[in-house]
Amino acid sequence: MPAAKISIDRLRQRALQLGFSLFGVAPAAPLEAADFYARWIALGYAGQMGYLERAMDRRREPQRLLAGAHSVICLGMHYPMLAASQTHGHTPTESDSSCIDDPLPASDQPLTGRMAGYALGDDYHDIVQSRARQLLETLQQEHPAAKGRCFVDTAPVLERELGQLAGLGWWGKNTCLINKQRGSAFFLAEIVTTAQLPFDEPAVDHCGTCTRCLDACPTDAFPEAYTLDARRCISYLTIELRGPIPRSLRSSMGAWIFGCDICQDVCPWNRRAPSPIVEDLHRRLELATPDLLELLQLDEEGFRHHFRKHPVKRTKRSGLLRNVAVAIGNVGDERAVPILTQVLAREPDPLVRGHVAWALGHIGGAMAMAKLQAARATEVDTDVLQEIDAAIKGV
Repeated sequence: MPAAKISIDRLRQRALQLGFSLFGVAPAAPLEAADFYARWIALGYAGQMGYLERAMDRRREPQRLLAGAHSVICLGMHYPMLAASQTHGHTPTESDSSCIDDPLPASDQPLTGRMAGYALGDDYHDIVQSRARQLLETLQQEHPAAKGRCFVDTAPVLERELGQLAGLGWWGKNTCLINKQRGSAFFLAEIVTTAQLPFDEPAVDHCGTCTRCLDACPTDAFPEAYTLDARRCISYLTIELRGPIPRSLRSSMGAWIFGCDICQDVCPWNRRAPSPIVEDLHRRLELATPDLLELLQLDEEGFRHHFRKHPVKRTKRSGLLRNVAVAIGNVGDERAVPILTQVLAREPDPLVRGHVAWALGHIGGAMAMAKLQAARATEVDTDVLQEIDAAIKGV
């Protein structure tokens, strides 16, 4: 079909101009992987993400998303992913000492956390969605009768499965979609359309015998290869989980306060991953090493101002400060004790106070223990009192 061939050539070029470095087309046909997804849900691995259980029929059959759908254009847009050696929020090892130029004395360094690479820019939903719609407009210029709908992460779409069918990459053992030349640090978008476009060949698995991602996960979130138990995943714990983070997992979360890149950091296919093309996705690189003590003192207005147009809004202030408190506890610097104490005394949100108490207990020392004992005498929230008691006992 000549018209379709012309459309593909133009669409690929236009997609690249818009910042999509990955492009492929899959059939809008029922997905066999929907059975795996249904089992994953049944095992409870989605945790509190109840929205993932909805609209299973539409996840299985993309044609239910758009009447008469024939093709699914699958797109990938890269975001920055900074390895631990590129940040100050990790403990240097002998192997990466060459990356450190005259480090400051520990007493002069701020206490820093880490955010996932995808959060080092503005909210990707708006950015990727807008550009996908522009690509749909290009398609409709050549196919005026073609209908289409764009999806970015917020609709019942099995995007990894479609991406693999479209040749964008294979479903890796860490459950990320991995491209042989371009790694895994990219956002996915889909355009479901009635246009009859030629399909690409599905991607082939190249994980081989490698298990680096599985071995590196500090919270043991992979019960087996290719399967993630979100309830143990740092990204889930810092973003999707509402309420307290299980105490048994807190000390394994390191300094991550929003998302996690560990299973991608160690993946060999990400060693030469390209830099992002879209500036809006890396305009806030300062968030790669955020000052934890500054963040812990943000009030509601400060939170909204600091994270305007940023994906961190999803956690809300209480969720972010909960995460920050855990990160401070894991950094373990006694310089944080005075500010933690102030927050424990003044913070109105019991969720934050409870995790601040944990941080004080995890840091330990005579001063931290004395402050916890003093706080216990005035605390009225039952959950926070339990956190304080556990912190004092070192649980």
